Amino acid sequence: MNDINFMNRAIELSINNIKNNGGPFGCVIVHNNKIIAEGVNRVTSNNDPTAHAEIVAIREACKKLNTFNLQGTQLYTSCEPCPMCLSAMYWAHIDKIFYGNSRNDAAKINFDDKFIYDEFKVKMSHRKIPLVQVCSDKAIKAFNLWEEEENKIRY
Repeated sequence: MNDINFMNRAIELSINNIKNNGGPFGCVIVHNNKIIAEGVNRVTSNNDPTAHAEIVAIREACKKLNTFNLQGTQLYTSCEPCPMCLSAMYWAHIDKIFYGNSRNDAAKINFDDKFIYDEFKVKMSHRKIPLVQVCSDKAIKAFNLWEEEENKIRY
């Protein structure tokens, strides 16, 4: 199989998901030139705002490979990843990302995440959702313990 075949599968998943009352997003993750995980948007069916197609596929791939590190994989998604999904892809160490529709295409059908990109540029004290630091003197204890831990698994 090749990039076109993998992308076509992601697109097929997105179209089929619409027919099953889901959102227009599909994703596949490939390892050693084989699809190891698929995902579709399940935000409304699962009542889970994090259940984007890419997140669903990442979770499945991690289970299948029994690891949190997806290095050596490629991800094919029917749409340019939103900030949440893109962050998850970086945390998962995915090697390469292929996408079909752009974020501008998504905005045209009311899937607009520009406001999130814009929020990253705003000082925390001026964001739409306030971020308030509390108990930092107590919270830092966990970080200090982590730093001293000899058997920690880095990710």
